[in-house]
Amino acid sequence: MLKKIAFPVVLSLLIGMAGCYKDGEPKKISLEKREIPTAHSDNNVRHLRASVGGMITPQEGLTYYRKFLDYLGEKLGTPVDFIERESYAEINTLLEKGDIDLAFVCSGPYVDGHDKFRLELLVAPQAYGDTVYYSYLIVHKDSPIRSFEELRDKKFAFTDPLSNTGKIVPTFMLAKMKETPSTFFQSSVFTKSHDKSIKAVALRLVDGAAVDSLIWEYLNRTNPEFTAKTRIIKKSPPYGIPPVVVSPRLTPELKKKLEQVFLDTHNDKRGREILKKMMIDKFVVIDDHAYDSVREMKVWLEKHQK
Repeated sequence: MLKKIAFPVVLSLLIGMAGCYKDGEPKKISLEKREIPTAHSDNNVRHLRASVGGMITPQEGLTYYRKFLDYLGEKLGTPVDFIERESYAEINTLLEKGDIDLAFVCSGPYVDGHDKFRLELLVAPQAYGDTVYYSYLIVHKDSPIRSFEELRDKKFAFTDPLSNTGKIVPTFMLAKMKETPSTFFQSSVFTKSHDKSIKAVALRLVDGAAVDSLIWEYLNRTNPEFTAKTRIIKKSPPYGIPPVVVSPRLTPELKKKLEQVFLDTHNDKRGREILKKMMIDKFVVIDDHAYDSVREMKVWLEKHQK
């Protein structure tokens, strides 16, 4: 039987958790309805509407993504409105409806969106010389825990329900052990971002977490205050890197223009400076098959969790 504990109030304040597992499923929260700028404004000049998934970058790195969106708008000659959302589910809904045109998302939400409403790949970042990333299973650096199996009956942090590295991968690992988060962990939370999961482990608010390798490495290079207090106990197989996607409602002409700006960014001095701050080498074309391993995990989980 799943044991239930009360998390410290400080954990709730720190990570703004989406909910604890009780009776096997995370609690759902209501998403505040926020106005989205219309597609045409300013004397009928079309505005591009873009979003960056909260899990894609640490909060401190979001500044550079916004600078990149400004750069993108300048190159296109089109204003870009930044639409901020916390969950991948909400971003996918906006993409499906055409309420946003472009988004940086995780590989998990891309697979969901592609299979559900034909969400389209635009490009993918190349980081550290490659177009893959990993799920890092982390614990506090002073923890006696040395393996994922030793996290049984411990407190664990996930990021977002649709996150590949922050939810799908560890859930798949548990399923292979014939376990679920509710049967294996003492309790668990959704933190809504990888940097918050890292911080929760560093502050010993949870015993372990599953995080995006790109974000752990980014923070470890730029601000290791919290990564230095964590230790990686397991590195997953590689998965297709979080891509840049566009709504299926976007016109082929605009999609082509967007693709060209992304692909040319590293050839431009200002573009290279922004990419360097984002810790991205360049943007490249990527094929849907790069995400087959994520898709296969999701299919396997759906089949075995019925």
